Amino acid sequence: MDIRQLKYFLAVAEEGLVTKAAVRLHITQSPLSQQIIILEKELGTPLFVRTKKHLYLTEAGKVLKRRAEQILALDKNTIKEVRDTAQGIRGKLAIGIINSSGRSLLPEIIREYIQLYPHISFDLQQGDTNHILELLDSHLLDVGFVRLPIDDFLYNIIPVPAENMILAALPESLATKDEELSILALKDKPLLVQRRYLSCVSAFFHQNDLEPHILCTSDEIIPLLTWALAGLGVAIVPEFSSPLLQGSSLLVRKIIQPLGTDSSALVWRKNTVLSAAVEHFITLFRTRIG
Repeated sequence: MDIRQLKYFLAVAEEGLVTKAAVRLHITQSPLSQQIIILEKELGTPLFVRTKKHLYLTEAGKVLKRRAEQILALDKNTIKEVRDTAQGIRGKLAIGIINSSGRSLLPEIIREYIQLYPHISFDLQQGDTNHILELLDSHLLDVGFVRLPIDDFLYNIIPVPAENMILAALPESLATKDEELSILALKDKPLLVQRRYLSCVSAFFHQNDLEPHILCTSDEIIPLLTWALAGLGVAIVPEFSSPLLQGSSLLVRKIIQPLGTDSSALVWRKNTVLSAAVEHFITLFRTRIG
């Protein structure tokens, strides 16, 4: 029993006459009748009660009709799913992300991507750069966000624009109406700095012969913002954390000077065959940051 036989059987069952089914299938009556007889012999049971004017399904025929409808629907859906996957319309993207890189940019790209390809799903894995590269090397990730530098002989690289930094503090700690501030205005303020940006902040002060008052460092942003809410100092955090501040009593100000934060990139293995879904993602990412 194959798909073609099931199509023939279903046409006869729905039309009730071999002649009508043959017209519907664009074949002659004789080979259609032969296929129904072969199918009945294979199954070892009659599928139709035959009269001069009509063919009626036996109980076995009714069971086969129900199953044939399910099988043909599955066959059609399978073909579509395979073709959609090959075209990048369906599938899953496995993306690696380091602690903060791409947090502001990635959701924007994903939002646009799923508008174009709504049947793609995502698997995000987080870790440091070495871990992300190991997962790429093991083909457990399609693409990854990592910190540079890495070996450009092994990986394709699209640099990610540097994160802008902002200040967050209670109004009394930032007594200014200016939307942007020089970091030098904080020379006497206790600073709350995410650890990965500490060297950048310190370097800027040192270049101006000043010593920053670093009250607290943390790997995470939330503790710094909590301390800022308690009035303990001014938090220096990446701009992607702005949504966390909505509805809080903290003032947010942009920093005029670029702090030279460490660069990151979207990367993937060279000499690797990429799925259409991954190709679409890379193309969209490259276009949006271009």
